[in-house]
Amino acid sequence: MHRRTQSHRIDTATNPARRRLLRLSAAALTLGALPALAQTERPATKRRNATGFRSVQWQDHFESLRFGAIICDTSSMAVHYWSEDESTYHAYPCSVPMSESFSRRGRTEITLKRRNPTWIPTPNMRRRDPDLPEMVPPGPDNPMGTRALNLTWQYYRIHGIDNPAKVGRRASNGCFGLFNHHVEDLFDRVRVGTQVVVI
Repeated sequence: MHRRTQSHRIDTATNPARRRLLRLSAAALTLGALPALAQTERPATKRRNATGFRSVQWQDHFESLRFGAIICDTSSMAVHYWSEDESTYHAYPCSVPMSESFSRRGRTEITLKRRNPTWIPTPNMRRRDPDLPEMVPPGPDNPMGTRALNLTWQYYRIHGIDNPAKVGRRASNGCFGLFNHHVEDLFDRVRVGTQVVVI
């Protein structure tokens, strides 16, 4: 009996793969991680949202933070905000234009803040899809969600969203769509005149 136990110990100690498996199992049991590991397995075909923040500096795009500043980053699918006194910084995941033909880059600013906005499809949207409604009133089916920040560019907005699955995807006709609780937070922080750069 003693030899059998000793032999087992030698086998474990000299087999690196077995030793590694035992270490991982022990760690998982110690941390209670086995259920969590099982939950992380996903089908290979499942589509994931692609938002991934990258570091941006306001100094690369603005001379000052007068009235605060927003950078809409189409590559990392994020809206960045800095307060005028630089005490507050937030990065919000967002949806971005579905293709380059819907994108516009450059300098703009917030011209209007709207609570519970009414959504009206643009003329181009109606040409592409004549079945679109003429307008959608405020409510859960409104594509602009609970808040909208109009920019100087006609038809371009930073706004909420009716379908959270769009966040982190190329899914818009030119706007930047945030989770409703995020756009409500941003809405309360910005003012008309807040400078915006789309990169």
